[in-house]
Amino acid sequence: MKFTSTPFPGLYIIELEKNGDPRGFFARSYDAQEFKKLNLKDCFVQANVSRSRERGTLRGLHYQTSPYAEAKLIRCTKGALYDVVLDLRPDSPTYKQWFGIELTEDNQKQLYIPEGLAHGFITLKEDTEAFYMASECYHPEAEKGVHYNDPQFRIKWPIPVEVISDKDKTWPNFK
Repeated sequence: MKFTSTPFPGLYIIELEKNGDPRGFFARSYDAQEFKKLNLKDCFVQANVSRSRERGTLRGLHYQTSPYAEAKLIRCTKGALYDVVLDLRPDSPTYKQWFGIELTEDNQKQLYIPEGLAHGFITLKEDTEAFYMASECYHPEAEKGVHYNDPQFRIKWPIPVEVISDKDKTWPNFK
């Protein structure tokens, strides 16, 4: 696994190191020891799959508050998506900044998202599937969100939003 740091503290792009032969390839997509070396959360307690039928489906921006704040490890297993994180850690040098990356079934990149970042994505293809692991179980009472189009952040989504849940549509702007 190849970890590439980003300008955001604790946010990493992870690329698979493929060992190939005539059958195809083998690669580790998670290794607790590698995560420990970088002082990242290395214990994931919940795994989730998200399937979106239509291109332009937006999910997010979500996060959980303490004591249930969660780190996530996300990858696209089918199709393509544009993944966005928003740094909501007041003591971070990238506070209130966003970062976006394309995750696809072809590039097989993953994104490790530390606690304190809101997360969302928009699908770039029909029938897109995302798989992600979380370091904390879902706690509805701790769930929060930020409106995906909050003008103070100026997130540049690569395509228009075509499908969005009522909940995601009504998250407030960040205060």
